[in-house]
Amino acid sequence: MSEQDGAELGERESMDVDVVIVGAGPAGLAAAIRLKQIADEKGEELSIVVLEKGSEVGAHILSGAVIDPIGLDKLLPEWRDEDTPIKTPVTADHFLVLGPAGSMRLPNMFMPKLMNNHGNYIVSLGNVCRWLAEKAEALGVEIYPGFAAAEVLYDDEGRVVGVATGDMGIGRDGKPNAQFTRGMELRAKYTLIGEGARGSIAKELIAKFALDRDCDVPKFGIGIKELWQIDPEKHKPGLVQHSFGWPLDGKTGGGSFLYHLEDNQVAVGFVLHLNYENPWLSPFDEFQRFKTHPAIRDTFEGGKRIAYGARAITEGGFQSVPKLSFPGGLIMGCSAGFVNVPRIKGSHNAMLSGMLAAEEVMAAIGRGEANTELTGYDTAWRASEIGKDLKKVRNVKPLWSKFGTVLGIALGGLDMWTNELFGFSFFGTLKHGKTDAASLKPAKDCPKIDYPKPDGVISFDKLSSVFLSNTNHEEDQPIHLKVKDDALQKSSEHDVFAGPSSRYCPAGVYEWVEEGADAPRFQINAQNCVHCKTCDIKDPNGNITWTVPEGTGGPNYPNM
Repeated sequence: MSEQDGAELGERESMDVDVVIVGAGPAGLAAAIRLKQIADEKGEELSIVVLEKGSEVGAHILSGAVIDPIGLDKLLPEWRDEDTPIKTPVTADHFLVLGPAGSMRLPNMFMPKLMNNHGNYIVSLGNVCRWLAEKAEALGVEIYPGFAAAEVLYDDEGRVVGVATGDMGIGRDGKPNAQFTRGMELRAKYTLIGEGARGSIAKELIAKFALDRDCDVPKFGIGIKELWQIDPEKHKPGLVQHSFGWPLDGKTGGGSFLYHLEDNQVAVGFVLHLNYENPWLSPFDEFQRFKTHPAIRDTFEGGKRIAYGARAITEGGFQSVPKLSFPGGLIMGCSAGFVNVPRIKGSHNAMLSGMLAAEEVMAAIGRGEANTELTGYDTAWRASEIGKDLKKVRNVKPLWSKFGTVLGIALGGLDMWTNELFGFSFFGTLKHGKTDAASLKPAKDCPKIDYPKPDGVISFDKLSSVFLSNTNHEEDQPIHLKVKDDALQKSSEHDVFAGPSSRYCPAGVYEWVEEGADAPRFQINAQNCVHCKTCDIKDPNGNITWTVPEGTGGPNYPNM
């Protein structure tokens, strides 16, 4: 929005606080709690506001999830003595290699130690965040769900001095309607960003301050998840099962998980690396096909699918983490890229990064500073458990990408062993190479993929899946998915790459409509968007930008 447009809409109300946090995920809530803990220890008053774009805390949280409790143990050491949503300890670890008709289990003794899930817990991360939010509010933190941070506020020196929430009640035509409400400015001494993977505010800050100048390119995957209620006789509480192989070919990276939670529930998910080459590939349909495998299907026969969702995952790891400090604030969690790819875990590092950020901020406030650059954070995370965790696995993703699934995973396993046992790698630190957007090949150079029709029992279509995500957007609002160049979308995304947006999107947002005088026409069904951000990552020309819609819009995950 331009300054002129903002002036026409009227002045925004403003609130001054000590710290504003964008995102009520594990990083943001851990930061808020730790800030209050330190302030209480010092007997100081500290005002903290957490903005959450979901309709409630947890509404937009989607993760596997098996959590390593290292972050919780540091933040809330007595949590095991309380009634929490963390109820299912891991009891068994299975690793499967899938072929077209069969499977082979890998012996656990051959797996690197860090892949062992002993001592971890299977959870709904959304419910964990709801519980953490209660903890934060009990300490005096103010949490505002349904308010998306849409704009960064800068002072005359270019320092970040807070954020503004988006206006509500703007019609599809861009003009205020009868429900119009101006957004609010949250001005703070420090601004902490914990939006999750590919957050729009973090993306802006990384570009403005060139925070990625000295790091490798970012890499991402897409994680698609369903929650099932299964036959009690098939339920094995605490079982963690990971697999790779079929239905993906040897050059396409990805894998799957089945996590047996409490109450006869199983979380099943499929993670596909977004550096795949074939534009005909559909991550959603690969996931649906995966569930029909003989080693997988039996778990779900007689069961009921009760939830669905999708989310981008940061996969660049150690070498892709940008500089995380900027004048006036810090970037935390998955916005920073703290996911351990082979472990498919990031919430522990997100919480640890939130705590580190809180400690840096409190030290600065104690020195009487405001809106300064806290460069100590960049050193602190590398020296902490986060840096040690990510450094050990830094070559797994590039090895997999370069050598394919079989050889790449074998070399990645060897690299993890040498890092664990001897603290070094034969490979040094490998580069990732291309961005995920640049990895697509022209459609004419790739084979089409014929996906089977869903059976409505084990496999499903996109629209019935989106229905289970409880996704909702106010229809009379500007489309939040911005196409920079319509002509380029037609000449390249459609004509060269055969419209991969209709396949990489797991929610049916994008269509190339071949009917009518203006065919083909690029249609955006923005109301279906589950905020996975894949389009912002995988469009071959970087021509689609994801922006925050009106507050409360998006999925409403009840137990994901």
